[in-house]
Amino acid sequence: MSFGIYVHIPYCLQRCTYCDFATYEQSKIMPPAQYLNLLFEEIRQVEQAYPKGSPSTIYFGGGTPSLLPAQDIVAILDQLANTGFTAGPQTEITIEINPATISAQKMEIYLKAGINRFSVGAQTFDDSLLKSVHREHNAQQTRETLSLLKSYGVNFSFDILFALPGQTLSGLQRDLDEVLNFDPQHVSPYCLTVPEGHVLAKIRLADDEQIEMFHLINKNLLLAGYDQYEISNFAKPGFHSRHNSLYWDNSPYWGIGLSSHSYSHSGDWGLRYWNPSAIGAYQKQIEKNRGQCFVAPGQNLPEDHQESLLKHQSLTDFCYTSLRTQQGLSELSLRQRFGVTTADLVLGQIKLFQEQGYLTRYGDGFWRLSSEGTLISNQIFAGLTYLQNEV
Repeated sequence: MSFGIYVHIPYCLQRCTYCDFATYEQSKIMPPAQYLNLLFEEIRQVEQAYPKGSPSTIYFGGGTPSLLPAQDIVAILDQLANTGFTAGPQTEITIEINPATISAQKMEIYLKAGINRFSVGAQTFDDSLLKSVHREHNAQQTRETLSLLKSYGVNFSFDILFALPGQTLSGLQRDLDEVLNFDPQHVSPYCLTVPEGHVLAKIRLADDEQIEMFHLINKNLLLAGYDQYEISNFAKPGFHSRHNSLYWDNSPYWGIGLSSHSYSHSGDWGLRYWNPSAIGAYQKQIEKNRGQCFVAPGQNLPEDHQESLLKHQSLTDFCYTSLRTQQGLSELSLRQRFGVTTADLVLGQIKLFQEQGYLTRYGDGFWRLSSEGTLISNQIFAGLTYLQNEV
């Protein structure tokens, strides 16, 4: 069975206007060496709760992991290996990087340590848009970073953000042209999403403009040979993100560090659990458990930081994650996991969506979103959200 490890690095050059992740400007948080000591202690405390061996994936996210000295990233990999989680030749090891935060020297260290995938958070090549959301890098730094990655011939992904205030279709097309010129193996387009009342919410593009941008991205990437294997992820054949796929196929994963989330198959329907999202609270948690050794997932966390899933929650998750992917929802898997009666309930709703043109059936009992359904996927998911008394 696949098993992944996520390591959260919360350091950033700046706080982007749209960001809601647990991150800090690097000058407003403890020194990296102190944070690494907390990570190492957390690994020692909970490593007995997970099966030893080579994980399928290791992912360094943030924040900006590439802000740290490269030796710090290597030290984390070494700590995992010393406790029995040694990356093997088949392990996908990803590090998120921002433009202007890597160098040839860092690349040599990363590659020697086994890091084999790089995720570039560039967002756009438009300097005015970058400034409007408080990104520190500029387009030329993005080009230099991508050129460095290309010179090493590595597997890299590019994040592109669309529906930014002031962005135009022609501007997005220029972004896409430049992205494709660098020919990344993977592209992740994200629509700007902010809560009501946010400063950017008042000047967001209208829904019809967002839909036009979504169509433009799909058209360009599909014509360039990318496979839309998930709503927000496109890849060249053989370059799907194996780590992200863990989240969509019900595989367990272990999150380490500030605000990290984990999932295990504990209990009848699975267990979700997560670390505190404030750095002070995270530090207190680690210090409180210092010297202890926990043998069950989530055992080191208070009750309000874990959730034993009930059947209706697991069913809802199954519908959401399955339909986000190109493979879609399998009738056989649905029946095997949740029983015939529950499966019939879900399939009844799915067939209603099919009649409306939002879902299509293909192959041997699979359902996936149609192009029209993809545009209103949140409404489809709402229709496949189940309450406890329904199942």
